[in-house]
Order: sequence, then structure tokens, then C-alpha cells
Amino acid sequence: MLSRRRFLESAFGVAMAASLGAAEGMRAPRIVLRSSWQTVNIGDIAHTPGVLALLEKYFPEAVITLWPSNVDNGVKEMLQARFPKLLFVAPRTDVAKLYAENDFLLHGSGPSLVGEKQIARWRQLGPKPYGVLGITQGKPSAETVEVLSGAAFVYFRDSVSLETAKAAGVKCPVMEFGPDGAFATDLRNEERAEAFLHGWGLERGKFLCCIPRYRNTPYWTIHQERAIDPVKQKRNDEMKEHDHAQLRAAMIAIVKQTDLKILICPEDRTQMALGKEILFDKLPDEVKERVVWRQDYWLTDEALSVYVRSAGLFGNEMHSPIMCVGNGIPAIVCRWAEQTSKGNMWKDIGLSEWLFDLDDEAQLAGIVPAVLAMAKDPVAAKAKVAKAQTLLRARQQAAVGRVRTAVRA
Repeated sequence: MLSRRRFLESAFGVAMAASLGAAEGMRAPRIVLRSSWQTVNIGDIAHTPGVLALLEKYFPEAVITLWPSNVDNGVKEMLQARFPKLLFVAPRTDVAKLYAENDFLLHGSGPSLVGEKQIARWRQLGPKPYGVLGITQGKPSAETVEVLSGAAFVYFRDSVSLETAKAAGVKCPVMEFGPDGAFATDLRNEERAEAFLHGWGLERGKFLCCIPRYRNTPYWTIHQERAIDPVKQKRNDEMKEHDHAQLRAAMIAIVKQTDLKILICPEDRTQMALGKEILFDKLPDEVKERVVWRQDYWLTDEALSVYVRSAGLFGNEMHSPIMCVGNGIPAIVCRWAEQTSKGNMWKDIGLSEWLFDLDDEAQLAGIVPAVLAMAKDPVAAKAKVAKAQTLLRARQQAAVGRVRTAVRA
């Protein structure tokens, strides 16, 4: 027989607990989700709807309040359309008010413990629990060690972060690998996606997506108030050709050896111009005829609706591949040291053959063959994705089970 805890963490138990709670007139558990870090990157946007989708699936009786850093540029409206019951508070909402009104603080996925200051304030107010779901963690400060150790659970989105935290002395009772929330993102804007694809002659299953990226995101080109960082700009310029040569070679090989087209598209607002300069403009004219360069930024719902109509994705970004694999689409990740340890999650979910370290010159020659194999054998590629999805879903359900257990404790 299932223990009460395992029963509550099972999908059937989730549904039964929700109905029993409603029947008994119990107050719905209330969770405040600290997430939504910025809106200039569709991957950063994707963290929030992914975690919300998991809570909706495995903890449907919970009332969720989103405590964002930023939901401008149409992101709030997009979230409201997908999650009409979601409550919102302002970024600078008083922590004491949130503490009084909610039972649990959940820190969503991100590049680090982004909301550490808010968690620290929550801890000062009393014994109500908090947890962390899907972050990367470099060597933590003493203060961060204390905050993580006091959590009901901490899920790290890559195994390197998990081992780093352990080595630094974090003593949280539950520390495990837990997928980035963006894997569960299911946003869609079918109308915009269909219009875009039709306008450029891209057919379902007949194109691959390719995403460029600078070593360091030049935020000074997005936010006028930010001064240029000359050191990072120099590094970007030095590595730009090196980091995109293999992507161009893969595009040329795809056009010459298959009937697929290529869509060069962005994950953040700095990548449209980069994609034209370093990828499209340097292609042979006969190859350009089967390559589309997207010149506009898009939101996560439209992007994901395009990705799921593609035959796969490759490039130098992380979260578009995450969204692809979470939705059954093959994706190859190229990375480098500046992107922290997050790329190791591809190894953690069994996709090491689709992970390439551009700082390791020995790995560069494998990129074009991997992209070609993904394109030429879609059945095998989809089978790899399906295997990874099985692992992801088990870890996702277990993680939300911990949320349920902590809230109900």
C-alpha cells in the first residue's frame, strides 16, 4: 500500500486531495511564487509559466500569487491568458503582507538564488516554510549557505550546482537535481506562429531553428541607462566568429544535404542583429535562399508555437532548447564557460550527445554531424527526447510533491 506521503505525491493523490479538501471546506493552501526576473529574454520569461503549469497539474487546489521582478512588455497579459486564476502583486510589495497572507514561499527557477533578499526577510518574520525549485548555484556566500540550509527543499537544475552547494556546507534536508521550470512551459500563440511561418514559406516539420548568442549578453544595447562594459564587449568581439562558425557550417550542410530550411531566431533582444551579421550575411547566396532571418523579438508563446512546428533546434542558447525538449522537440546545445554550469543539465537528463563545449576545441568537429543526424533521423532524435522527458516528468512530479508536503506539514 502507498504511504500517505507517496499517495499525496502521486498524480491520482493530487486529484483526490483537491476534491477531499474542497469537500471538507478546508482553506485552500496559499503559495507566493517569487519569479519572473526579466522580460528581455524568452527563456527568463519561461521560468514562471513552467512552474505555474507544474503547480496547476500536481497541486491544483493551491492558490498561487506571483511576486515578480518584471512582467512588462505584454508578459503579464500572456500569463493571465494562460493562468486566469493567478494572482499578481507588485514587485515592491511588502514582504510582511505576503507572509501574513500565504503559507509558503516558493522561489522559482533562475540563474541563481535571485530572490535571496526577499527569502531572508521572509525568514525573519517567522517559521513559515520556503523552498527553491530549479536554480544554478555557483560558490555560495555564507549568507546564501544559511538561506539555502533553512529551506524545506532546494532543487538545483544541474548536478554541478548540487555538488557545489554540498561542498560549501549547505545542509538543507532535501537537496536534489530538479529540472528548470521552463521545461514545463506550455504557452502557445498559434495564430501568430502560423501567420509568421506562412509568410516566410516555412512548413511544419520542414525547418530547423538556429539561435546565435554573444559570450556576454550586451544589456547596454537594451537598457539605455546601462554603461557599456568594455571588458565584456572585447570578449564578445574576440569570440564572435569562433562561437558561430560551426553553426554556419551546420546550416550549409543542412541546406545541401536535406530538404529542410533554417530559421535564424532570437532568444533575447540582442540576438536579431547578431544573427544577421554573424550567420545570415556570411552564408553563400545559394544557401540563403533556404534560410529565414527573423528580424523581430517575440514572446515565449509565439516562439514555442514555432519551435513545436520545427524539426529541431540548435545554437548557443539554453532555454529555447529546454522548452523544445520539454515539448518533445530535439535540441542541441552549444555552451561556454561564461554560461555557468547550467548546460550540464543536458548530461543530467541523458542528452550528453547533444551538448557541446565551445571552449573545448576537440568538441567543435562534432557539431555539424550531430545537427545532420538530428535532421536526417527524426525518429531516433524524437526517441532520445522521449527518454529525457520520462526522467523530467518524474523529477517534476517529485519536486511539486515536496511543495505539497511542506505546505501541508
